[in-house]
Amino acid sequence: MDFELTEEQQLIQAMAREFAQTKVAPIAAEIDLNHRFPSELLPELRELNLLGIPFSEEYGGAGADSVSYILVIEELAKVCASTAIILSTHTSLCAWPMHKFGNEMQKKEYLAKLAAGEWLGAFGLTEPSAGTDAGSMKTTAVLEGDQWVLNGSKCFITNGAYADVFVIFALTEPAQATRGISAFIVEKGTPGFSCGAEEKKMGIKASSTTPLYFSNCRIPREALLGKENKGFPIAMATLDVGRIGVAAQAVGIAQGALDAAVAYAKERIQFGKPIATHEAIQWMIADCATQVEAARLLVYRAAWNKDNGLPYSAEASMAKLFASETASRVAGKAIQIHGGYGFTESYSVERSYRDAKITELYEGTSEVQRMVISRSLLH
Repeated sequence: MDFELTEEQQLIQAMAREFAQTKVAPIAAEIDLNHRFPSELLPELRELNLLGIPFSEEYGGAGADSVSYILVIEELAKVCASTAIILSTHTSLCAWPMHKFGNEMQKKEYLAKLAAGEWLGAFGLTEPSAGTDAGSMKTTAVLEGDQWVLNGSKCFITNGAYADVFVIFALTEPAQATRGISAFIVEKGTPGFSCGAEEKKMGIKASSTTPLYFSNCRIPREALLGKENKGFPIAMATLDVGRIGVAAQAVGIAQGALDAAVAYAKERIQFGKPIATHEAIQWMIADCATQVEAARLLVYRAAWNKDNGLPYSAEASMAKLFASETASRVAGKAIQIHGGYGFTESYSVERSYRDAKITELYEGTSEVQRMVISRSLLH
């Protein structure tokens, strides 16, 4: 068992770290405060080929592996969880299902633009009445001649206002519930397709989160992704991949909060000496460091399993469950170490604390992850 990163992985990690520290960190507080999507980062992410990390060069990607991808997500999340989820959603939830389930035409037309960073992607599964219970979705797709006609709505769509293309799930056989769901590729600007107002969120404020609306939205018959009525397995497989990305985001949030707490403990003087010399602080830091490293190894294992053709559904859920709850715990301890200052916007740990919570909610709540894990053991 080799815990060392390859030379290529180390180079990608170093590149992502430099970009995160020099380009993302300086604007992270401002874009959070102003709920501003960091559009200026997209051309630079494209130039570094970070928008197509795990996809082949044939389709404009970097030809790297899943471990390299999650290393990039972690480095971004250390300084800005919003930027990390923009990249994660684009890669895991939009480009990946096209790579896995798309036909050659779809790969050349859509995946190539996504992997090259020419387009930004998004994913639409959740609806107001259908969160965990995807079978309760109301959005429908009816085939009329050579076109599918979509009607319905989606909510909580990351990248919603800025994406160029979406993977959308709709009922093609409503009576069959999850067995009647199909997946579709829908381009921004398609008549009958619109994006609603931005959600005002507790955390990841610089990411775009919107509802989507479909009113007699007509898309080509060829926009069907995979087979008709086989969209639910596509959604579940995509979420397995997405959970690895969210777990990496959580590790990054936790590591960023821990780094801030260590730095503050060394410089904050109380009772005539740095608070880092006090046992109470030392033990909090030791516990946090151990939890972060354990979470990181779970994420690495899930990504490694995926790269090596091994099962990774339960492993992805384990990684997301533990990493997301670790992020919340560690960010909370980081605020405790900062004391009253940690409760102010002057220090990044306040943002880390707000950002951490969402990792326990999206792409399957912690309760859903426990369902996935337990079923893998009991069935």
